[in-house]
Amino acid sequence: MRVIDGSIDSVGPISELRRANPDDEIIDAAGHAVLPGFVNTHTHLYGVLSHGIEIATPPSGFASFLDEFWWPQVENRLDTDMICAATEWGCVEMIRSGTTSFYDICEAPGALPGVLSAQADVVRPIGLRARLSFEATQRSGDDIARLGLEENTDFVTATRDNDMVTGLMCWHTTFTCDPDFIVEAAGRATELGVLSHAHCNEGTSEGEWCQERHGCDTMALYARLGVAGPGLLASQCVQLTPRDIELIASTGTKVSHMPLSNCEVGGGIAPIPELHAGSVTIGLGTDGYVNDMYEVMRGAFWIHKARLLDPSAMPASTVLDMATVGGATALGLDRVGRLEPGWSADLQVVSLDLPTPITAENLADQVLLWRNRHDVRDVMAAGRWLMRHREILNIDVERAKARTREEARRLWAR
Repeated sequence: MRVIDGSIDSVGPISELRRANPDDEIIDAAGHAVLPGFVNTHTHLYGVLSHGIEIATPPSGFASFLDEFWWPQVENRLDTDMICAATEWGCVEMIRSGTTSFYDICEAPGALPGVLSAQADVVRPIGLRARLSFEATQRSGDDIARLGLEENTDFVTATRDNDMVTGLMCWHTTFTCDPDFIVEAAGRATELGVLSHAHCNEGTSEGEWCQERHGCDTMALYARLGVAGPGLLASQCVQLTPRDIELIASTGTKVSHMPLSNCEVGGGIAPIPELHAGSVTIGLGTDGYVNDMYEVMRGAFWIHKARLLDPSAMPASTVLDMATVGGATALGLDRVGRLEPGWSADLQVVSLDLPTPITAENLADQVLLWRNRHDVRDVMAAGRWLMRHREILNIDVERAKARTREEARRLWAR
């Protein structure tokens, strides 16, 4: 594969490429696979600050997870310094595991305004492709809700011409945002020409809320409001009714799947094979829980087989597509997620030092099941090396780790 100015110029036999381009620098990847860089379609990078925090009373369900732990003990206590430290460390974790693009959702009332610009200042020198947004929500009052909308609007406007780091519009859920607020947020996204994002049915509570307050399922409400469609990225999508599934497919709404974090919060198992059967665009995300897409892929590969009692569900090739080109399509990234001429040179070089032979037919299974972040040697985004021979190039890793520990202690002390 030949890379020029951030893009893939050509793909072919090494002998032909060497003969046609004798002066090129050669990167020897013998014994390795060159894969597209992973696209993490949903993360909360500040989540790393909560790893190991003591919880006096474990939540009894997803609703109590939010009400009693996540909102009061984490999100409401965050400030910009904490978020920036977590963002830098999150980039370390993503690069080490072959991720070259990500979408981060920040929810921190105490970090407004300006937190997205501060995050962008962290990400740009590192070289990852990023989409950033603030999770606008009315749970903290109308003033914070308005600041959240303006944060997204201002950031999207300021970064409109930046291909690597820019923004999306985002609101939280139907149970923390009233219909008029959702319509306004989606309208702003349309005017700005960007996607909207919302969490959707991460547990049973949102669907029950919509039935009690609006007399319909969650996706039916979004359809009624005119916001369901190709411009909406719905994340989680765990507890879906048949009508929800039908509307996601028929409207062209995109989905981001988080198999590991859905288990951690007791949300359930999303009906991803059913959505896939409806030709829904689906990407994979870490949710800021385990920022290693190899682990997330294995979760998606195994969990649906167990739920459906069907070992043929979610084949490795399908999951690998979700982690690459599916995720890129879900985020609206142009020519990202495949290693083809004219596409962005976003890639990872992964060791194939395995005890059994590699074939074209088994490559996806071998990579998904038997490789992990420790096997990723090199990472490139838009033609720029982010990691070479396991050394991250644009981050002082030990300083970033120390800073993250310091900010975690400060968060916990609050």
